Amino acid sequence: MPDRRAPLRLLALCLVASVAACSAPAPESPVFAQPSGTAAASGTASAAPSASASVRPSASPVVRSAPKSALAVGVRTLKFTRGDRALPTTVWYPATGKAGGSPRKDAAVAAGRFPVVLFSHGLHGLPASYQQITTRLAAAGFVVAAPAFPFTNRDANPFKPTDMENQPADGSAVLTALLKLDGKAGDLLAGHLDGGHLGVAGHSAGGFTSAGMLANNRDSRVDAAIVISGGSMGAFRGTRTPVLFVHGDADAVVSYQTGRNAYGATSWPRAFLTLLGGDHGAFLGPGAKGFDQTIKTMTDFLRWTLWGDAAAKARLSADGTRAGVAKFEAKL
Repeated sequence: MPDRRAPLRLLALCLVASVAACSAPAPESPVFAQPSGTAAASGTASAAPSASASVRPSASPVVRSAPKSALAVGVRTLKFTRGDRALPTTVWYPATGKAGGSPRKDAAVAAGRFPVVLFSHGLHGLPASYQQITTRLAAAGFVVAAPAFPFTNRDANPFKPTDMENQPADGSAVLTALLKLDGKAGDLLAGHLDGGHLGVAGHSAGGFTSAGMLANNRDSRVDAAIVISGGSMGAFRGTRTPVLFVHGDADAVVSYQTGRNAYGATSWPRAFLTLLGGDHGAFLGPGAKGFDQTIKTMTDFLRWTLWGDAAAKARLSADGTRAGVAKFEAKL
């Protein structure tokens, strides 16, 4: 019987070769202008999550309203594991206080329950590498959990790119462990996690990881997915789930056609944001060409899919369209 994992292993090896050959420094972990506050808060909570995708607690009532303005952001780090796999996870969340400024370590959570988004890093990346995205999503009303995968993060030793085949299950385990905190008396996040509305997003290998959570390692709890500079990990399965693809049409690491193929292979509600002339990830840095279109599109996509914000859905085309910069298309 052919090894179903072989194509994925080949993909991982090719991805690493492309990263090594790319002239831009560390294309898998875009360098952002970091806020003055640290993204890796020291407050920890240990858990040994099950890989089961069946836990879906604390669904919000039907009547829900997305925040009308930006919120302050808090940050903490949680020590999760899946078996012997360490999954330290940075969590950014809406916090009390004045919006703007750096994330505040262990700040009190803002009133209400908030949808949860799992964000997955690329090869040689770390959660902090993407905090200019994750903090903006938190300010928009989402709890964003970003694990450092054990064999593909920047500090991994040994570094094993083929281990990305295990990351969809890691992501599900992190979601399971995090959602348990909603009912844990005294925990900072208790009563604030909307387990009924979950999304996944990620860049490059993290984009493949997010897609994988809709495929052979299908997590039935996921209600929306964003695949940035990535592609599929197999045919999507289960309930129809909206998917947003974001890709530069000059990507030399994961080809633009790879993203287009994944987009074309699904009949689910889907959208595609093309960064015109965009490479593998420079557009993820604040001030870079395409950054505004990317963050606006991602935010409104998640506001629509996880908050039920119809006005956000109506804004998507305008969010992602700018002559010479970005082009948006959708079948939603």
